[in-house]
Amino acid sequence: MIGEVSSVFGLSVYTDKGRYVGKVADLSIDIEAKVVKGLAVVDVNRTLINTNAVGVIIPYRLVKAIGDIVIIKDVFK
Repeated sequence: MIGEVSSVFGLSVYTDKGRYVGKVADLSIDIEAKVVKGLAVVDVNRTLINTNAVGVIIPYRLVKAIGDIVIIKDVFK
């Protein structure tokens, strides 16, 4: 799903229900398995994700599409 890794940095992340989640700051990569494990997201929507942390890791299995934005499955209450 990701062509060039650097192409996702800075992309806005939205749920498939249109709710803003944050911006991609980095990727969590399993070097041995050569797979992306998650998206490190900052500028987190605090009404959606209750955290005091600077950012969160979104599991890559939740990613549905990557283009001009990243769309993830909406698993938030």
